[in-house]
Amino acid sequence: MRKIKAGTRLKPAARERLTRVLKSKYEKGASIRQLCEESGRSYGIVHRMLAEAGVQFRRRGAAGRAAEEAAPQPGERSGPILSRTAL
Repeated sequence: MRKIKAGTRLKPAARERLTRVLKSKYEKGASIRQLCEESGRSYGIVHRMLAEAGVQFRRRGAAGRAAEEAAPQPGERSGPILSRTAL
């Protein structure tokens, strides 16, 4: 993706193309901040374009969710439990 100079107004066709690219990259796992850096657009503009494209936004910190899902659930044992005397 080519970085666009800040403050440059996009023509409708260029905005639609950029929106499609941003949506595709976001759905593949890129963060909004990464998309801002790549495109040279502000967080607010990128977020607005994604919203207009109908993107299902991830929760904040969603990248850490994989670690949460791998963590043992309450009541599950994750490995050997040391006794107090072993400490």
